[in-house]
Amino acid sequence: MRVMESLEGKKIGVVGSGLSGISLASLAARKKACPFVSDNGPCKPNAVEQLSSLGIAFEFGGHGSRLWESDMIVLSSGISPTAAPVKEAEKRGIPVIGELDFVAPFLKGKLVGVTGSNGKSTTTALLGHLLKSMGKNAESIGNIGRPIADYADAELDFLVMELSSFQLHWASNLPVEVSIVTNLDPDHLDWHGSYEKYVEAKANLLKMQEAGKWAILQARELGHFTNVPSVKKCVLEWELESGGAECRIEMGGVEAVFWREGRPERLFRYESLSLLGRHNLENAAMAMAAIALLGFEPVQAEPALSTFLALPHRCEAVAVIDGVSYVDDSKGTNVAASVTAHASLPGVKIVILGGQGKGEDYGPLAAAVKEHARVAIVLGTEREKIVKALEKEGFEGIIQVGCMEEAVEKAHKEARAGETVLLSPACTSWDAYPNYKERGKHFQRIVRAIGG
Repeated sequence: MRVMESLEGKKIGVVGSGLSGISLASLAARKKACPFVSDNGPCKPNAVEQLSSLGIAFEFGGHGSRLWESDMIVLSSGISPTAAPVKEAEKRGIPVIGELDFVAPFLKGKLVGVTGSNGKSTTTALLGHLLKSMGKNAESIGNIGRPIADYADAELDFLVMELSSFQLHWASNLPVEVSIVTNLDPDHLDWHGSYEKYVEAKANLLKMQEAGKWAILQARELGHFTNVPSVKKCVLEWELESGGAECRIEMGGVEAVFWREGRPERLFRYESLSLLGRHNLENAAMAMAAIALLGFEPVQAEPALSTFLALPHRCEAVAVIDGVSYVDDSKGTNVAASVTAHASLPGVKIVILGGQGKGEDYGPLAAAVKEHARVAIVLGTEREKIVKALEKEGFEGIIQVGCMEEAVEKAHKEARAGETVLLSPACTSWDAYPNYKERGKHFQRIVRAIGG
């Protein structure tokens, strides 16, 4: 559904009190609506402080009668279609709207949407960095940790938005100028119910685009988007997977080349990029292709590739100790991300795996470990499942530990000069840490203590 023409005086119920929920309620208040935040979880002191300072009413520990008095219920990021307040609102006939559709009417400037299973934060941040380097008034926002509603009515040239499958599930009214789908692998299947539904949510980004607008995709995943024929596709390929598409990004030996209407144009030389890993070459190539499709010369943006710093906990170089490199990829919270990190980083690895799982098959992870690692150090609630997968693959260098301190200590003892100790868990952190960031910070503190 679409947002009402005027929110003034309307009762807006916001479900969820996280970053996006508070931001949505704040936007509703700025539009002279009467927002009310309802959260089924325990009381959050920080949220209480923020909402109180804004004069916004709230409740925790359940959804009371006031929520059902709303003219509209707005869902913050991550609220499932099977969630109790959604079902109850539908039963009562109260309109339900997702975060993106609620904010979209208030966004100014050209919009670029970035989604995918892995690499979307880096691609979003990098594209914003490139646009700024060319003097454009641009911001990187969204699921990167900067709620989209905070940028309502902001006078900007470009808004580059990281969009999750949760947000896109509910979206029907966010027409972006260029869309980017970095890659697709099974993720959040517990939320969506199936891989097909997950891909369908991602495809919503393209379905919302106007006819003739551009989408940047992996050539191998083009088949997932055949039901969006009105959008023009630019495909990324390391080999001619697409059979030579009209618009493509050709990943060569030393540089990425942009082909359109039979004419080549260099996007960038790989040596220009400061980031580690083959997967980051793809992220950079997609960001640079977006620069071209937005009407700019890639040569203008290429120098800024060398000044972009890796986002924290995404194949982030931490230290080199006694010739051993330590890399923090704590954001590798699913199998596909960890497999990519293994394949993208050169040399032999001592890998730290495990945490809380998402119901994924660890077979592909075990195969990647066998190919790229000498030792796997496994911890967390998924330890037994991961070990079983590694043993089934015939991998013998398994060490089981109980905590991160023990994991890093074992890795330090096992690693040889020239090798890499890689934290890429293939699992969430929720069994031991509040989020992947805290897990990564802990890993880094231990490493630096070892290095003195």
